Amino acid sequence: MVALRARTEAIARHLTDFLKNTDRFSKTIVFCVDQDHASEMRQALVNLNADLVARHPDYVARVTSDEGDIGKGKLSRFQDLEAETPVILTTSQLLTTGVDAPTCKNVALARVVGSMPEFKQIIGRGTRLREDYGKLWFNILDYTGTATEKFADPAFDGQPVEEIHTEIDEAGAVVSEVREEAADWEGFPTEGDGGPAELPTDDPALPRKLYVDGGAVEVVAHLVYDLDSDGKRLTCRKLTDWTGEKVRTLYPTPAAFRAEWALPEKRAAVVEALAERGIDLATLLADAERPDDDPFDLLCHLAWNAPLLTRRERAERLRAADHDLFARYGDDARAVLDALLEKYAAGGPDQLTLPAALKVVPVSDFGNPSEIARRFGGAARMRAAVAELTEHLYAA
Repeated sequence: MVALRARTEAIARHLTDFLKNTDRFSKTIVFCVDQDHASEMRQALVNLNADLVARHPDYVARVTSDEGDIGKGKLSRFQDLEAETPVILTTSQLLTTGVDAPTCKNVALARVVGSMPEFKQIIGRGTRLREDYGKLWFNILDYTGTATEKFADPAFDGQPVEEIHTEIDEAGAVVSEVREEAADWEGFPTEGDGGPAELPTDDPALPRKLYVDGGAVEVVAHLVYDLDSDGKRLTCRKLTDWTGEKVRTLYPTPAAFRAEWALPEKRAAVVEALAERGIDLATLLADAERPDDDPFDLLCHLAWNAPLLTRRERAERLRAADHDLFARYGDDARAVLDALLEKYAAGGPDQLTLPAALKVVPVSDFGNPSEIARRFGGAARMRAAVAELTEHLYAA
């Protein structure tokens, strides 16, 4: 938090100096991390522009969903060609789309821009020309570097004519400024379409790098940017909320979800259906910091607020509650079922899939699949016993 506040103040100082050196009444939108950050940014800009704020109390204004009609009024005056103030708006998500702002001459990015669609929507706030207002161009002040990367994509707007990389310190002073001419693409390897050869992409197996300015930091939420059914509006959702909604669209009730998940032959189709909607179970367990849960329990929790259970807890609950399941088999067969249940607790529901489960220690220690089947009185009875074990495991 301290590092973010210091960076907020540094950005506010640099933006203020920029406006002083150009035009202090040049309409500007600052995109922040969230509504609280937008409030802190507004206060920092108010402190640095106290002379103008004394004459124009709304010189800097926060416009987020919390402001309601008041915020809409400030936005309306910002858009008005005849209104001098407000000059600077701080926001988070509210102004990324659906706002016609021909007066906007500066777009400042104080938060990471995660996707190309979001980037295009944000800078779209400044792309409207208005000759009678003197608006023939606009500035993008990128304080994160992520938006600048989007311009490096030739598919967006061709190759850049020139790149200027400016580094500022915590006090907002310029430390260095490097100008880079556009790369000469003649002579570069090309594909069949005549364009530049495709560069290698990042290895998805490598961990992501997170850069911070110092101090304690933790990931508090994972976000998903999702287009609506018309493909026009981009919304930002928590990954957990978004996942729960996707599960409910596939299965209207927990019982319907359980009925499909409990059967190994149908579970694969469930996993595939979730993957088609962008839900990778291994990634979800890691992001939720619940690696020991059964994916079934985590998904039920996200979709219907069901209690969370680890695989170990689910296995022990079955052992304690269903003595009949184990009592009807002899000692040899019960030992196999107990080993399978232990493998489930350690590795998940895939450990109960036959015949693969019979070929992994400690189950394989009981012999080959035929020898294990004889403990139950035949392969059919063994498959029925494992199916019943799985059904009882997910019964509640």
